[in-house]
Amino acid sequence: MTLREGVRRLRADDPETGWLVRVVLSALLIWAFATAGPASPGVRPVLAAALAGWFLFVLADHRRPRLARAALAMAAVLPAIAASRPEDASSLLYLYAALFTFVLLPRTPMWAILSLTAVVLAVLLTGLWLAGRGPAAMLTQPALIAVLVLFSLHRREYRLRAEQTALLLEQITQTREAQARAAALDERARIARELHDVLAHSLGALGVQLEVAEAQLTEKGDVDAAATRIRKARRLALDGLAEARSAVRALRADVPPLPRALTDLSSRHEADHGSTVTLSIEGERRTLSPGAEVSLLRIAREALTNAARHASGRPVTITLDYRDAWTRLTVVNPADAGDIGEDGHGLVGARERIALVGGRLDAGFAGDEWVVTAEVPS
Repeated sequence: MTLREGVRRLRADDPETGWLVRVVLSALLIWAFATAGPASPGVRPVLAAALAGWFLFVLADHRRPRLARAALAMAAVLPAIAASRPEDASSLLYLYAALFTFVLLPRTPMWAILSLTAVVLAVLLTGLWLAGRGPAAMLTQPALIAVLVLFSLHRREYRLRAEQTALLLEQITQTREAQARAAALDERARIARELHDVLAHSLGALGVQLEVAEAQLTEKGDVDAAATRIRKARRLALDGLAEARSAVRALRADVPPLPRALTDLSSRHEADHGSTVTLSIEGERRTLSPGAEVSLLRIAREALTNAARHASGRPVTITLDYRDAWTRLTVVNPADAGDIGEDGHGLVGARERIALVGGRLDAGFAGDEWVVTAEVPS
């Protein structure tokens, strides 16, 4: 074993009942037994038996803990028999060492500690009484033992609480690590979902338009129709680029305020399609999660796209309402019932997306108007 490994094990050892303490106490008990002065008949055999019990505890503690604790209890009770002799102080050293160690052992139950203390006090008081010791001795020695036990119990309680605190901190750390891993997995899933929604929709529609344009050029020779398809493909590419930028902003949690984003979207729609868009903000703006704001913005864009496709040139009204517990976005435009299906051309995906942030989406006719209403919790 290297010096560094020895130092590491020494630091990891229990500072009160570990191997270093046991070796020191063992050496002290052997020295006390070897250098003890003349003792009354029967004292040295008692100390020898107590020393044997101590070494049995040291050797059997990890393999047979019950036997080891019984031997340690014997090493504490036996010196109490001889501690009443005024001419021999070694018995008290044996008694204090064994009793102190017994109380501090973390796996010793409280009933065993109290029982051993009561037995030691009873044996000691009986020996003092039989030896004819005075009231001072009968009060002083039991009081010292009681103080020793109380101090040991205090240290034991402190150590147990420290161990429980360390265990709790370790559990908290593990929980935080697990939460961090779960959050990372959720973030990866959100990134995958956002990119899939953008790329699958945009590139899929773009591929269809280019395929049709190719067929019109190669099979029919219709240049005008092919050019129309290519222009649509170009618009789809621009829309997909805008969607990708919006997704990146959401992933970076750098989403612009929803009212400003809706204002910009309305202005672009008016410039591109010549339709009047009326935007009204009701209530005091609240900060929503990036996912919720992006979902509402995409629903507004989808509704404007449908309005341009099925009600070109007609006015559109957008209302963003912060007044209730739910933030509500409403897009209304005139439309013919035969042009728009009940799912509103793409609003199915928007309904799934907003559900991921705890929101809901409704779309349908109210008279001769097509109404799209989206709500997210504030």
